[in-house]
Formats: sequence, C-alpha cells, structure tokens
Amino acid sequence: MNQNQECLICGSHLEYLQHDQLMKCSICGREENSRTRCINGHYVCNECHINGIDAIINICMNESSRDPIYILDRIMSQDFCHMHGPEHHVITGAALLTAYKNSGGNIDLEAALREMIKRGSEVPGGICGFWGACGAGISAGIFTAIISDSTPLTIEPFRLANSMTSKALASIAKVGGPRCCKRDSFLSILAAVEFVKEKFNVEMKLETHEVTCTYSRKNNQCIGTRCPFFRFRKSE
Repeated sequence: MNQNQECLICGSHLEYLQHDQLMKCSICGREENSRTRCINGHYVCNECHINGIDAIINICMNESSRDPIYILDRIMSQDFCHMHGPEHHVITGAALLTAYKNSGGNIDLEAALREMIKRGSEVPGGICGFWGACGAGISAGIFTAIISDSTPLTIEPFRLANSMTSKALASIAKVGGPRCCKRDSFLSILAAVEFVKEKFNVEMKLETHEVTCTYSRKNNQCIGTRCPFFRFRKSE
C-alpha cells in the first residue's frame, strides 16, 4: 500500500462531497452521514478511525514531559494515528491536558482525558473545509473548556474556551489550505501554550524552539515551504 495512503482500506485518494450521503463503514458496517469517501467507494466511520483510545490514555498517564508537542508527536507516531483523520480532534487536546498536568495544572488527568476523548470524538472528520472550524483548533478549545470547567452558563470559563478556539483557528487560517492534520495540531498547541501561560499562569515547556514536521513525505497535499514546520525548507 502507498505510504501516502488516504483511504485506510485501499490507499486510494479521498473525495469530498458538497452534501451529506449515507455511508456504510467498510470496517464495522455502521451507517452514518458523511461527505468524505474513497474514490473507490470505501468509507471508514469516525469511531473506527479513532481506535486507539486505550493507547492514548496509557501514553498520557505514563508521560512526565511538560512539552505538549513532544507528547503529541509520541501519540502521532503510533499505528492507530493516520496522516489525516478525526483522531487529531482528540489527541491535540489530550497532549495539552497531559503537559498542563505535568506543568502543575490542577486536574484529574485520567478523568480529563476521558472527557477529552468523549468530546473530541464527537467532532467529525472533514469539518475544517465544511464548517469553517478545524477540529484540531476545536480540540484546543475543548482542552480549555475542561480545565476551566466551562459550561454554556459560565462567564469567564466560557470566554476563555471560545478565546482559545479563536486563537487556534486564527493561526490555522493564516497558513491556509489544503488541510493538514499534523500542521493544524502543531499550530493549535503552540497557540495554547502561550494562551495558558497568560490566562492560567501555568507554563508548559517546549523542549525545542523550532518545531519541525517529519510527516511531509506522507502527505499528498503537503504545502511545502508555505508550512512553518516544513522540515526541508532551509535546504531548498
């Protein structure tokens, strides 16, 4: 199978539809509405795409790093995490929760991770182009909502959660498309590190001053030197 796989079944390219269609998952048989499918007709539902829940919790609960980029990279290197997909709507926030806890944040990490997984899993794949809100950016907002105990009726936590999402989305929008789940996750985390230091007085630590992406050769839509994390940009 092509290492730049898009379809998890056959490796072929995906196509995005302008309207929902009822799709049947090629793995579990579940039916759900979606606008994404393989050009050969295959479809993988959101639940089957996010199949590493136990691994996410295990990695995060046994991690001592204060660096959310390092933690994110550890999770993204696992077999269950693909080049693109709704798993990034979970793991962006999970990496932030872990680094926040390890940096002195006052949370029950396991409970927070399970809540992150629950909420992030409800954000479907492909919404970056259809909703105008990338799931990685939303994941940073969910992280903030969790650590601040935000609800629709709170005042300051509500403001903080929405402010975080807006900052993450602004960073993503500045670079532009097409989508890259790795790039957008990195951008969301970098925005969150600054935001949390300012608003929560918790300083997560980035172990390197320059984040570099190691996934570009696996991304059929990599934007190359337009990406701030493009590994080979200095040599080109």
